[in-house]
Amino acid sequence: MWKPWKRAKGAAPERSAPLELCDLCGTAFPEAEAVTADVPDSSCARPGHDGYDGLRRITACCTEHVEALRDEYRRRPFVQEELWAAKIVRAFGTGPPVRTLEELGRRTGLHGPEIRRAIAWHNERLRRTGPGGPDESGGAGDGR
Repeated sequence: MWKPWKRAKGAAPERSAPLELCDLCGTAFPEAEAVTADVPDSSCARPGHDGYDGLRRITACCTEHVEALRDEYRRRPFVQEELWAAKIVRAFGTGPPVRTLEELGRRTGLHGPEIRRAIAWHNERLRRTGPGGPDESGGAGDGR
């Protein structure tokens, strides 16, 4: 019969330190040793953190890797329409359903012309890459 494991009286339960993964090399390391930075990324709109829209938090195992990641993101174009599209996706994915363009504007902070440009950007990207995105359609992929 199975018996639950019992620890010795007075012994504290073993806890492993939370681990992080390096965004560059994938190495696991203790959370306390993480080197982090925020980098511009127009594909990033975080739920509940509107003030950080357009910024991505990167985590690395060392300063050299965080600098390599910063350089990689520095070379990427920042596309305003992509950020607006990310805000729209966030609005559709959180809270009650969005029923009107005005409601979408209130939830995203965007105006009609910005919403239309974001939708046009999104549709053009779908046309070029297919519905699965660049990684699933045989494209080069943008690593996001």
